[in-house]
Formats: sequence, C-alpha cells, structure tokens
Amino acid sequence: MDPVSIVIGLVVGAIISFFGAKSIFGKINQSKIEEINSKSDLMIKEAKLTAKQIVDEAQTQKEKLIAKAEAHNEKIKQKKIEEARAKYSKLKIEYQEYKVQQKLEIKEKLIELRKLESEWEGKQAALQEELDEIEDERSELEQKEKEIQLLKETLEKQQKIVAEKREKLEKANEERIKKLESISGLTQSEAKAQILDAVRAKSQTEAMAIVKDSIEGAKVTANKEAKKIVIQTIQRMASEFTIENTVSVFKLESDEIKGQIIGREGRNIRSLESATGVELVVDDTPEAVVISSYDPIRREIARLSLQRLVADGRMHPGRIEEVVAKVKKELTQQIIEIGERTVIDLDIHGLHPYLVKMIGRMRFRSSYGQNLLKHSIEVANLSAMMAAELGMSPKKVKMAKRAGLLHDIGKVAEEESELSHALYGYELCKKYKEHPAICNAVGAHHDEMEMNNILAPITQACDSISGARPGARREMVEGYMKRITDLEELALSYEGVQKAFAMQAGRELRVIVESEKVSDQRADDLAFAISQQIQDEMQYPGQIRVTVIREKRAVSYAR
Repeated sequence: MDPVSIVIGLVVGAIISFFGAKSIFGKINQSKIEEINSKSDLMIKEAKLTAKQIVDEAQTQKEKLIAKAEAHNEKIKQKKIEEARAKYSKLKIEYQEYKVQQKLEIKEKLIELRKLESEWEGKQAALQEELDEIEDERSELEQKEKEIQLLKETLEKQQKIVAEKREKLEKANEERIKKLESISGLTQSEAKAQILDAVRAKSQTEAMAIVKDSIEGAKVTANKEAKKIVIQTIQRMASEFTIENTVSVFKLESDEIKGQIIGREGRNIRSLESATGVELVVDDTPEAVVISSYDPIRREIARLSLQRLVADGRMHPGRIEEVVAKVKKELTQQIIEIGERTVIDLDIHGLHPYLVKMIGRMRFRSSYGQNLLKHSIEVANLSAMMAAELGMSPKKVKMAKRAGLLHDIGKVAEEESELSHALYGYELCKKYKEHPAICNAVGAHHDEMEMNNILAPITQACDSISGARPGARREMVEGYMKRITDLEELALSYEGVQKAFAMQAGRELRVIVESEKVSDQRADDLAFAISQQIQDEMQYPGQIRVTVIREKRAVSYAR
C-alpha cells in the first residue's frame, strides 16, 4: 500500500477520534479543550512531518528499488545477450564444420566419380583395343582362308599331275622289271628276297648302334637332369647338407675378431646361428669366416649382420638379435624395391605385390652360377623380341615379356611344395590372377604340361637360349670350348678336307672339301663317316648336324 495513504488514514482517524471524544466528553472544560486542540494541532503537524518523512523515505526506497530492478534487468539482459551470442557462435561453428564436411564429402564423391570415369574410359579403351585385335585377326583369318583355298586348288592340280605321272611310272616300272628278269634269270620275288635279306642285316646292325647310342644318351641326360633336380630341391627345401656354392666368405680385418664373434663359451656364435638360420664356420682360415646355408637370403642376412656387429664393436646375444631383426626388415624392403624397379624397367604393370616380391628374391638366387633375376630379365626381353619378330600384336608382345619374367617364379617361393618349380610357378600365377596364357607358358616351359598357346613355346625357346648360350653358366664354358675345338680337329683329320667350322654353339659342323680330291659320292660317305666318329668318340648334348660342302668353280678370262 502507498505510504502517503497510510499517513492520511492515520490523520483522519485521529480527527474522527477527536470529534468523537468531544461529543462524548462534552463536559470537559474549555482549558482541556484548548489543550487538546493545541495537542491536536501539534499532533497533526507531527503527523504531517512524519508523513512527509515517510513519503520521502518511501520515494527514496522506490527510486532505489527501481534502480535495483533496472540494474537486475540489465544483468539479466546482458546475460541473455551473452547466452545468445554463445549459442550463435556455437551454431556458426557447427554450421561451418558441417559446411566443411559437406565440401569434403562432395570432393570425395567427385574424386570417386572421376576415378570411375577413368576406369570406365580405360575399360572402354581396352575393349576397343580388343575389338581392333579381333577385327585384325578376322581379316588375317579371311586372308589365310583365301590362301588355303588357293593352295587347295593348286594341290588338287598337282595331285592330278602326280597321279598321271605315277601311272606312267608304274607302266615303265613293269616293263623294266620284265627286262631285268629276262637279263638276270631271277624272278621279281627272288630278287626282292635277296635285297631284303641284305637290307635287313644292315638295318639290324645300324638299329643296334642307334639303340646303344639312345641308351647312353638317356643315361647322360638322366644324370644331368637328376643333378639339376637335386640342386633345385636343396635350394627350396631346408636341409642339413650344403654344397660348395651354398657358402659365403666374410672377410675380417684381423683374426682377433674371431674370438669376439665366438664369444664366451660360444654364446655369440650360437645366438647368431639361431637368429639367422645359417652355419658359421670359424676355423684356421686366416681373416675369414665361412657362412654356410642352402638359402642365399639367409646367408646375406648373416653377412650384413656380421658386418654391422663387427663395425659397431658391441657383440652380445641381445645386440645380435636386435641387429639381425633390423637387417631382416631392411633386406625385405630391399627385395621389394628390387622387384618394383625390375618391373618398372621392363614396363610391366599390374603384377600382384607378392609376385613383385618374389621377383626381388630372384636377385639372391642363382642356377649353375647364372643369376636368376638377370636370367629372367634376359628371357623376358628375348621373348618380347621373338614375339615381335613373329608379327604378334603389341599386347601379345607384352604378355610374352611378362611370361618370360615369371617363368622361374616357382624357384623362389617362400612356401614349401612337392611340385616342380614350373608347375608351382603355374599355381602361383593362377592364384594371383595372371592371364591363362601366361600361366600355361610358365607351367609348360619344361614340357611338364601341355602347351595351349603361342606364348609357351616362345618362353621355352628363350629360356633355352638364355641358359645354353656360351658363357651364361659357369660349368659349361670350358666344356664348350673344348667340344668346339675337338669337332673342328676331328673333321680336319680326314683326307681332302680343306676347312672345318663348328657353327651354332657346336650344334652344326660345316666341312669344306677340295673338289679335285673329293667327289659327290665321296662327300656323302665323308659326312656319314664324320658323324659316326663323332658318335663313337665325343660326348655332346642333343645332336650335331654334319654338312659337307663341295664347291666346283670354273674360271675363264675374256681377253
């Protein structure tokens, strides 16, 4: 309630009380009345003063309350504004994050869309290329059909001519037989029986010689193949036995390091052998430690580990395990890099990472002293060249190169298998989605499965070229040179021989004779005699072709 109203109410109440009291107490005397009046006036004044004070205080209180309320409202307003600002900032940040996220999603979708477009374009290009190849093959097939038809017509004409000539020859032969019977006094059946007896005796002698040579050749081939299979098996299977070319020699600066390598009671050498899987031979050989293992990669790990341990100087079982683990990791990465660099250099794409790693492992494998990676690269390049020379399409040329590179992939696989390296390589290529023609070329390059496409004989031929060429493999060089020399000397030992040349890596012997001393009939006999002597006296792979050349020159001068 308003304070002024309260004060006025009190004053009015007092006045009413006063007049009431006056009417009731009428008998009160005048002095009392005056006294009461003066008191009443005083009370009214005091009441007014009090009322004014109360009003002033109330006004002051009102202003304070209003100011306080306004200040409180300002704080609430400011708080609401800050809350609104904070909420706005939060919403703004969320919106910006949402916007960025949307942009990223849109960008990823655009990248994926472009990738799909690129793949579609690539597939379209590949499809177009295949269609072009099919069209080329169809045109080539039509051309060959025309050629075959022409040959067929020519053959029919020739067969007709041959039939006519055969008929004439039969008539002439009958007349000749009648004349011979009358001259010799023998019938045709009696003469035939005598000739057959003579031919049969000679044929039996020659057949026995051929059988003997075949058996001896089979023994030589079987011995060679057995050695080859044993060596390949040893390199692919864990074994307690090693051969001479399964060791590496680690050079030392001094023999004092041998004691450090052995360690107290042999703990260092045992730890190193256990960590690397090799056998370390520390003997009286000066400044050298022999590293022996069937696996060349293990030998390389042991060699690099020894090199680092000797250079570091700290050598104890814990340090050995640490260094070996680090070297294994680095060598694995190095193998992958070698494989990647090889396929890049050969311009081969799309190989499975496992096959790339296996190609890198070829760097640490050899066959008869020939590095397997270099051999595979050589076969790949030869296969591509041969395919190009045969007029094959660029796609087929690349497939031939790919088959040549992968043909010995089964020799370096990490898993053990009872299959031969060719068949195991076939299984690996098939497992990692190589083209069926490439898989067949890998599996058939040693005739262990049927060839069903042109890449297989190309790969086989190029593998033979790379492995059989002189100097490619260590064990063949001296024997090759001696065989060439012996062939030429054997031919020169015959009378009438002027020159002799061993050709095609010893697979052909060309003999040039003097026409004055050797007749045409004698040339045939000489070729047979030389071939028989080669069979009897020399050892050689495959067969040797003996060609006798008799040249007759007639020279005259015009003056």
